[in-house]
Amino acid sequence: MSDNIFMGVEASLTGQKWISRLDNLGQNTALDIAQKTDIPELIARVIAARGVTSEEAATFLAPSIRDLMPDPSTMTDCDAGAQRIVQAIQMGERVAIFGDYDVDGASSSALLSRFLTHLNVPNEIYIPDRIFEGYGPNPKAIAELVDKGAQLIVTVDCGSTSFEALEKAKELSCDVVVIDHHQVGDELPPCVALINPNRQDDLSGLGHLCAAGVVFMVLVAVQRILRQQGHEGLKGFDLLAHLDLVALATVCDVVPLKGLNRAYVVKGMIAARKQGNLGLAALMRIVGIDGPITPYHLGFLIGPRINAGGRIGDAALGSRLLTLHDASQADEIATHLDSLNKERQAMEAKMLEQAEAEVMAEMAGGEGPAIIVSANDGWHPGIVGLVASRLKDRENRPAFAIAFDPSGKGSGSGRSIPGFDIGKIVREAVDKGLLVKGGGHAMAAGLTVEKSKLGELRTYFEEKAADHIADLTAVRTLKIDGALAASGMTTDLVDMIERAGPYGAGHSQPVFVLPNHMLKDARIVGTNHVKVAFSGMDGGRIDGICFRAADTELGKAFLNGRGQSFHVAGNININYWRGMKQVQIRVMDAVRVS
Repeated sequence: MSDNIFMGVEASLTGQKWISRLDNLGQNTALDIAQKTDIPELIARVIAARGVTSEEAATFLAPSIRDLMPDPSTMTDCDAGAQRIVQAIQMGERVAIFGDYDVDGASSSALLSRFLTHLNVPNEIYIPDRIFEGYGPNPKAIAELVDKGAQLIVTVDCGSTSFEALEKAKELSCDVVVIDHHQVGDELPPCVALINPNRQDDLSGLGHLCAAGVVFMVLVAVQRILRQQGHEGLKGFDLLAHLDLVALATVCDVVPLKGLNRAYVVKGMIAARKQGNLGLAALMRIVGIDGPITPYHLGFLIGPRINAGGRIGDAALGSRLLTLHDASQADEIATHLDSLNKERQAMEAKMLEQAEAEVMAEMAGGEGPAIIVSANDGWHPGIVGLVASRLKDRENRPAFAIAFDPSGKGSGSGRSIPGFDIGKIVREAVDKGLLVKGGGHAMAAGLTVEKSKLGELRTYFEEKAADHIADLTAVRTLKIDGALAASGMTTDLVDMIERAGPYGAGHSQPVFVLPNHMLKDARIVGTNHVKVAFSGMDGGRIDGICFRAADTELGKAFLNGRGQSFHVAGNININYWRGMKQVQIRVMDAVRVS
């Protein structure tokens, strides 16, 4: 609504309208929270804007695993799966853990492996090669695991739709327990148990968990059975101490930070700061975390390095690192992952440059396509998802990046914007015969396409999406939580705001505006980032960083705007540098003040 526009900003330097996050009802809720509790008014405004009521406020700021975790038995098949894992423990059976090649898969695999290893259960982790095997179990890998002696296979973060592979396991008389969280239809593959809160007949209400969050619940159920049986092996194993792995997966898989997920991350941060997991600790040293580890570190520094193995190296490196009990081995693998990540960054930068050139050519003289489809013969298929994400962010519309191999078969990945279901349009394209295969969910999808069909695919996407995308992108908005002066941005204030975190998917980080602050300095640092400094009318000063902005309208305005005044929007946080704590603003947007 027009009366909800923040500071009258209809069009910012990034082309966004600024909207107050709190409507009238939200303001009343915030006032109610502040009056009924000892929660400061600013924090009351932040949590009220994120749907927290006055009755929920106190417990929201102190989430507890005990209070928020339901009985694991509410998940369909959880009891059957837990019983089968207990049987393997009792019999000393060899267990194969089949995981996905992303952070959630690595964390889930490591969590289960560390538990079984403590109980002296022989186990191995198998992570498929992203390029040669693709996602999920395949018959050949299943046969190899059984041939090596696996008596039980537990799939984590995959398996819900692996019909052919699980039929192979059945044929070989090997039991399978599936622990997953991906969307699944009515038909299920053969297995002892399929534990997935997103299956159609699951009423647990836990569909927002990542795979590691589901694995944690299954292990709670396993522990309960073992305790009832008087099993001695649990002594010395603290499941809560392994919440660092669950927090890592929860943040990196971008699942909503609500309910149990918030508790997982809050308690997981505490576990991570104790550095009990040598692999995580090694990565923390590699990335140079100076201060307490935060969800930002997990999502933007540690996660990409674990993913780098699955994208362009050995897919099993991440899970192996997270299971290690030898510090020197952990340092060695962490260093290798860091090197792979640098290589991945260089490849991504080159691919993105090529993709952006293609997009600019398409958009010359017009609005361009509703859905961006960028493709190239020389691209690495493990990185196309990152390129699609960058294109989506830059152009504010759904985007696909596709890598073609010499045979003309393309592997692609797509990312969407809120309000457009990209998985649905991909599934429809499969039904139309335009894709070899494809699927996904509302915000992300994968596909395989023949080069000869690329033109038809682009035309189909345009016909299906043009009107809808035009409506969604007509007006871009940035939700603002409030206005603050630089002099008021203290470490105590940031600590207060962090009490309402952790922030991430489904629980966005607060955005504040510095009104009418003068730009004192602006310069390029690192890889295309712009470092800035502002001063307020009361003499207060604050430094800031604008990531990947040097070649954007926002970055150029700063680099050419020293001495000018701006309204500046962004997140505030603590920057730790050589033992010093300093408040800074991560700049998201700005408006010149005339």
